[in-house]
Parts: sequence; structure tokens; C-alpha cells
Amino acid sequence: MQRHLLVLGDSLAFHGPERAEPPSDPRLYPQVAGRILSADVDVVARQGWTARDGWWALTKDPVVWGTYLPRADYLIVGVASSDQLPAPVPTWVRDSIPYIRNARVRRTARDALGAVTPRLARSVNGPFRMLPQAATDRYLSRIVQGVRYLRPDLPIALLGPAPWTGPYYPSSRSHPPAVIAARRWAEREGVAYVDIEGLVAPRLPTCNPDGMHWSWEVHALVGEAVAKRLSTQRW
Repeated sequence: MQRHLLVLGDSLAFHGPERAEPPSDPRLYPQVAGRILSADVDVVARQGWTARDGWWALTKDPVVWGTYLPRADYLIVGVASSDQLPAPVPTWVRDSIPYIRNARVRRTARDALGAVTPRLARSVNGPFRMLPQAATDRYLSRIVQGVRYLRPDLPIALLGPAPWTGPYYPSSRSHPPAVIAARRWAEREGVAYVDIEGLVAPRLPTCNPDGMHWSWEVHALVGEAVAKRLSTQRW
């Protein structure tokens, strides 16, 4: 029987060094991990998804809980990287813009937010995150508890928060505490932790110009690390 790897992720699961790619692209880290594990890959991800979005996807999308999860042999939780990004403007403001009915007002609001976010993040040095750490931990725990209720023996791994550099999110003040918190959470919940700090940080200059998305070399290294951690989990 063919094995399956389920990935709950953000744009790192489908974005390459130049653009967003089809999730089936063999160079992306989920597909690299899938090949090593001899598993087909189911990717559930969107740009900017946080742990809260991962929980909503798991519980609200019937394809996820009704098809992908029942057939999964491994689960990688990769939704903790966007949570740590600086958010000088409340996240609900960003998320509300697509619901503005007037197209002209909607575009104006989107452009204004894009222009003001980097300046504000730089001026306040990033004390506010997209999602507070306590909320990140809470939603990650909900994901794991929900999965274990249905699939108690499913191997689960958490992808560590990714480092970044770039003009749009100019403050990385929240990153070191996020890494510490992720490691502590994984240990507390009995979840394997995939440490990507040493794989990503030294190679950021060769990644996407936005300073966030990875080169193909990094995707390959992260995919190998994911497969290694999942393959050591007990069935």
C-alpha cells in the first residue's frame, strides 16, 4: 500500500526562489521528504497561514479531515513560521481588506498597508507578532490533540520557525524567542522537532530576494531533515 505524507504548511511549502510553484513540484521540501519516505504528498497550505489557520484547515475542510488525514502515514506541521513575523498593524486589519466591497477602496487599502507595514515594523522594532506565542502554542496543541484523537499512532513532526531577512519584515526580534518556544512546545507535546535554523540562516543571501522564501538547495536540505525526523518516529 502506498504511503502518504500530509503537510499542513504556509507558503514555504510551495514557494521557490522565484515564485509560487505547483505543490507537486519535485524540488519543494514536502516532495523531497516524500521521495525519501517513499510516500505520496498531500499539501494543505496558503500564503501567510499561521497555526490558527492550520487548525481551521484541519477541522473545517472535509477533504483534510475526511480524506488526507485518514490515509496519512506521516504528518508535518509547518505553520509556525508566519506566526512570528512582526505585525505593527493588527492581523485582523490585513485579513479584512479582501472583504471591502468597493474594488478601488480595496486596492487603496491594500497598497497603503503594504507601504506602511515595513516602516512601522522598523520604527517599533517588532514587539507584536502575527499571532501571539501563547496563541501559537494553543493552536498547535489543538492540531496535535485533534490528530491523536483520530490517529493516535501517526508520526508527527513540527517544522521549526524559519529565519528571515528582508525589507518587508525588517525586524527579526521575535525569531529567537519563537525558536525557543517551538522547541519547548514540541518537547512538552511529545512531537518530533525539525531544527532548520542551521540549514536556512546561513543560506538566506542565496534565497528569494524577499528574504523569506527558500532556494532549491534549502528546500532539498529541509526535505531531507523532515524525512530523517519522521522516519525515526515509532509507529
